[in-house]
Amino acid sequence: MTRPISHRAQAISPFHVMDILAQAKALQTRGHDIIHMEVGEPDFDTPKPIIEAGIKALEQARTHYTPALGLPELRQAIADWYQTHYKVKVSSDRIIVTPGASGALLLVMGALLDNGRKVMLADPGYPCNRHFARFVEAGGNAVPVTAESHYQLNAKHVEDYWDSQTSLALVASPSNPTGTVLTKTELAALSAAVKKQQGTLIVDEIYHGLTYDGFDAPTALEVDKDAFVINSFSKFFGMTGWRLGWLVVPEGYTEIMDRLAQNLYLAAPTMSQYAALAAFKPDTLATLEQRRQILQQRRDALMPALEQVGFKFAVKPQGAFYLYADCSAFLNEQIPDSMALSRFLLKEAGVAITPGLDFGLFEADKHCRFAYTTSEERLLEAADRIGKALNKS
Repeated sequence: MTRPISHRAQAISPFHVMDILAQAKALQTRGHDIIHMEVGEPDFDTPKPIIEAGIKALEQARTHYTPALGLPELRQAIADWYQTHYKVKVSSDRIIVTPGASGALLLVMGALLDNGRKVMLADPGYPCNRHFARFVEAGGNAVPVTAESHYQLNAKHVEDYWDSQTSLALVASPSNPTGTVLTKTELAALSAAVKKQQGTLIVDEIYHGLTYDGFDAPTALEVDKDAFVINSFSKFFGMTGWRLGWLVVPEGYTEIMDRLAQNLYLAAPTMSQYAALAAFKPDTLATLEQRRQILQQRRDALMPALEQVGFKFAVKPQGAFYLYADCSAFLNEQIPDSMALSRFLLKEAGVAITPGLDFGLFEADKHCRFAYTTSEERLLEAADRIGKALNKS
């Protein structure tokens, strides 16, 4: 018997990189040495103070539900972080703790998008954003962005691409897959342009803390008190498997978020929330700063190594841990696009990367993403392997 699948589920495409990852794991089981540069998760463990706080919470049997909006102590700790780190005063009442940034995105899309409405997105960009919109019977208004705008939406894009169905604009700073950052001036102009259209700005800030060359990404809350801001403990704080994020909402939106959270997931993981209380401690932050410096060193080693091979970079990423590369120099009849290149490099070089097709449609066939999430030694080995494999092709 064939069981029905909803149209909304069928419209959500899989990550192409998962096919690459499955092939990579299959090769590893057969004894092949694979260098992973496809997955957006650094090789660092969660900082020890956070782990210890999680263990302590379990030992004290803190395993029951928290309120749907999150542990009050953690909501206050996040509010304090905005005050100390950004010099922005945010009431803890406006902070919703979620199961990962994905939980925050689900709340925002569910609260703000009606059937047939659209959210403006950068292409290339994180694919799940448009899938969340589709899941609530809305859609994406994808805007092709180039190096000229640092692969970010800007005020001119809003002016040119906003239509009668669009009600939201969503940007990520630093971004995935390009690692570019919006300045305070750019955020202010973007916010003003969205408000001119009577729309709402959503800013994904999950890679905040991971910026380089002395650049510190501003929060959208510095320029727009009506923005919805998403963040996470996964990236900078190294808590990927703990599944914990947060959402900052404008005044007046807490009640609807509470209601949605109660129904969609009840509450974020309790032990993760207690563990996260240690995320803002000085010793934890010192460890995280050391790791940020290591990631910058990896970027600075890998980028020129790949340029020597023949990959091109229109911009130098200012944050996150990705390099978005133009791979058109290697495309031919045997390797027609970035997906084929990804498969070729996995088979011939033992290196797993992400094809541009995972991030949208605009020039996706000519681009791929490298995650510098393993050791510098392995990254340089990967570049060497890639060069040798491509020279043979």
